[in-house]
Amino acid sequence: MLIRAMGVVENPTLNAPVGLLLHPDDNVVVLTKAVSAGQEVMSGVRAIERVAFGHKLALCRFEPGDAVIKYGQVIGEALEAIEPGAHVHDHNIAVTSKRVGYATLEPVSAESAAIEPRFFDGYRRASGKAGTRNYIGVLTTVNCAATVAHMIADRIAQSDEFRAIDGVDGVVPITHGGGCGMAASGEGFDVLSRTLWGTALNPNFAGVMVVGLGCEIMQIARLSKLSGQTPEHFHAYTIQQEGGTRKAVERGIAQLLEIAREAGKAKRETIPASELVLGLQCGGSDAWSGLTANPSLGAAADRIAAHGGTVLLSETPEIYGAEHLLMSRARSADVAEKLQARLAWWEDYTRRNGAEMNNNPSPGNKLGGLSTILEKSLGAVAKGGTSSLNDVIEYGEPVGERGLVFMDSPGYDPCSVTGQVASGANMVAFTTGRGSAFGSRPTPCLKLASNSNLYERMQEDMDVDCGPVLTGERTVDEMGQAIFDEILASASGRATKSEALGYGGQEFVPWQIGAVM
Repeated sequence: MLIRAMGVVENPTLNAPVGLLLHPDDNVVVLTKAVSAGQEVMSGVRAIERVAFGHKLALCRFEPGDAVIKYGQVIGEALEAIEPGAHVHDHNIAVTSKRVGYATLEPVSAESAAIEPRFFDGYRRASGKAGTRNYIGVLTTVNCAATVAHMIADRIAQSDEFRAIDGVDGVVPITHGGGCGMAASGEGFDVLSRTLWGTALNPNFAGVMVVGLGCEIMQIARLSKLSGQTPEHFHAYTIQQEGGTRKAVERGIAQLLEIAREAGKAKRETIPASELVLGLQCGGSDAWSGLTANPSLGAAADRIAAHGGTVLLSETPEIYGAEHLLMSRARSADVAEKLQARLAWWEDYTRRNGAEMNNNPSPGNKLGGLSTILEKSLGAVAKGGTSSLNDVIEYGEPVGERGLVFMDSPGYDPCSVTGQVASGANMVAFTTGRGSAFGSRPTPCLKLASNSNLYERMQEDMDVDCGPVLTGERTVDEMGQAIFDEILASASGRATKSEALGYGGQEFVPWQIGAVM
């Protein structure tokens, strides 16, 4: 995992009494408890002010411009003189171009590992892909059809005929805010069309009905031609063709009942773990995310790669400053260049929109102890484990390689997960330190808490407590095995906490690029 690769102790213990030194080269410590002025943090170092749990304290004096080092990597530079024992955070450090030299990492070989085969109970689709759920979907080409799609989904859910059909997990309305008022070609059109049809083809859907308005830019006939699918395959129609809202809803209900009867015939069967496509996400991160939940998820990702499965690392702005750790294990120079090209695109994209990459850490991230995008990225990359980076794909592009694949996306979690589902993810694992409330459909999402306080406070939302890594009760590798087991259980049909709460009906958020006209 990244933490091991960076030379960080896998299960750091308290150095005395509340300061956690993550790497021998670090010049800051992370606090495992809030401290008051005068309280000893480590031998010879006392806090000179009150500092919160998860935040950083200076171990030495910093002069303006000095590098601040955590994980053995530079996370920023001092903006002013900082005394030993002072709070080190966004008020006195900023992003820097400085980097610590790094050795080329040796990727874990998924092919050479001798492992016992693992399986899950899933749905084998006609395409050959494997689903973990058996949903049917109502996909809209344009926002103008969103109300009709929700009417259809709501009405059919209350239908006695639908309720009598066994084996269908539910109806998912796939609605969004675009589809018109946009250019009929170019980057924005390509991204949205890829996302819509990629979602419709996700193996967690047994069938999909497409509803359009009729006069929108995102025409059904054109999309089906671009995707290689026929409208009939998706039971497509428009509101205008049907003669209005009421008739469109009635047709939709009748067609969805037909789709549901066919979908109900599908049965779970034993499928190898090589058919897993896991989306990796983090949101509401804190200082512990990069120490517990993210590297533990990385250990689970390594297991999936070793079994021949696929893991999708995304959120491009949240690898900024840590991209060298991925490039150093790229399968080829071409893969590394593709990743560099996406980062260059993002630098230009943010510049054109009057932003900068360091705008990414949210207020919640900062309250949790993260100061800069460099610090956040170093922890976020840990989700990708240590296997070789085999490909870099664009947002919503169909995944073609196995092992670790990077999918370009914003750091906004619902938008990033939407792209992963469109690329083929049949499972999602989501780490959080602050307590993100999220779930997705048709692809189930496991929530991993970075600390036990969060897990105990939000047990109804969190599936796994990664806090025992911090206390030493479990190693990162042991926690990774536990997460892998949870992924297989959920893929076999066990409901996640977010599914039990009903999440996933509003979280379809395609990435909108380009002018709205």
